[in-house]
Amino acid sequence: MDRTLIGMCGAYCGTCEWKEKMGCNGCQAAAGKPFWGECAVARCAIDKGFEHCGLCVDVPCDTLKGFFDDPEHGDRGERLANLRGWAQGKDSFLVLRPKRAA
Repeated sequence: MDRTLIGMCGAYCGTCEWKEKMGCNGCQAAAGKPFWGECAVARCAIDKGFEHCGLCVDVPCDTLKGFFDDPEHGDRGERLANLRGWAQGKDSFLVLRPKRAA
């Protein structure tokens, strides 16, 4: 696992389909401003001096929960599991599986 591709929200940028399509170098390199605009989650982590949200005592906060619960880009708990693992120093990740419409 390339730790420079750790997404601050718990996504692993190394598996993102948009990485190649948009020439994105990942969350860490984008410093809170990925190809799609400013990221509130990344901005918060940067302002607090964290590599990712798993290092914050408030995880999961309301801002992060908004990302987890997003109808189009939400997940099934993978981001939170990744953040907890990374906070423990594990170099592993779960690939995000999008939620399906009910």
